[in-house]
Amino acid sequence: MLESRRRLMTAFLGTAGILAAQPLFALLQSPGVRPAPQPRPSPNAPDPNYPPGLNGPQAVGTDKKSIDLANQQELRSDVTRLYEMVSELKEQVDKTDSTSTLSLSVVKKAQQIEKLAKQIKSLAKG
Repeated sequence: MLESRRRLMTAFLGTAGILAAQPLFALLQSPGVRPAPQPRPSPNAPDPNYPPGLNGPQAVGTDKKSIDLANQQELRSDVTRLYEMVSELKEQVDKTDSTSTLSLSVVKKAQQIEKLAKQIKSLAKG
């Protein structure tokens, strides 16, 4: 009697396992055909259905010389501001005692100088 129960339970659990795993096997066997995602058109892109010149006024390119001139002026003003900040930091450090720790204002000023120096570096790269 015990042996027949084992066979019955084994058959039942095997059948339940196969039925439970059937969706998993179906997913593994399917080729997974999914529709390709459709690209969204850019709202600023010209309409490809219109011939050139008929889809409204063409975007006018910005003048490279004026941009370079503006970047150069901004770069010079930032370098001047950096020089002033570094001078202030040097004065603050000279006033503090060399044996004591630096004040929080000195550390914050150094962080501001570092941030400005990174901005100048990125502006100089173009």
